[in-house]
Amino acid sequence: MKKFFLFFILTILPYLISEETSAQKIYRVDYESQADFKAYVVSYESQADLKVYKVKYESQASKDGLWYKISYESQADYRVYFVDYESQAHLKIYFVDYESQAGWRISDRSYPSKRK
Repeated sequence: MKKFFLFFILTILPYLISEETSAQKIYRVDYESQADFKAYVVSYESQADLKVYKVKYESQASKDGLWYKISYESQADYRVYFVDYESQAHLKIYFVDYESQAGWRISDRSYPSKRK
């Protein structure tokens, strides 16, 4: 039983924790080719795929839609490029006023795959 518990702690638990707490550290890039995804800021909440709240501290960016702006690209979970036209975007976002409003508008959505 002790061996199973040790196995669980060392192998399975870190995986479960990382899946549950997906950070949202965002770096805004200058060029489309550098981005993991392209985003367009919509005017109305009903048009958005993701409702975003900008948090003040990195530790608060613990779920989808809670974004913390990172100063260095190497520290970011995602690199985003903001486009001028909705048709160019992978993701439509709307900035909300309260943390509790943040998240996917449609629950089965997720971020586009990251570039390697």
